[in-house]
Amino acid sequence: MTHGVRRYHVGDRMSEMAIHNGTVYLAGQVAGDAAQDVRGQTTQVLAAIDKLLIEAGTDRAHILRCEIFLADIADFDAMNSVWDDWVEPGDAPPRATVQARLARPQWKVEMVVTAALV
Repeated sequence: MTHGVRRYHVGDRMSEMAIHNGTVYLAGQVAGDAAQDVRGQTTQVLAAIDKLLIEAGTDRAHILRCEIFLADIADFDAMNSVWDDWVEPGDAPPRATVQARLARPQWKVEMVVTAALV
């Protein structure tokens, strides 16, 4: 830990999560099973976000911001069908969704989350 920054699941290139001054920063989360369609990948990504937030000591109700990258913006409605079931009423965070070329062609969705500690 340096300068009050706590890093989790540190690899050679990146960490999955960092916490500093009561704020949790997640790396871009992608599906582990990229053979799934966008609904399946979105479900996996949201589960990974939940797991990391719980590890940090917070939860999805404390998300401050979510950035969503879709390989194909035509998947927007399908991704939202999973997102809408995941977000609790009244706790929908600020969010941006854009089409982007993701690092692996099999990935359909990637999400980056910033959250407050409880």
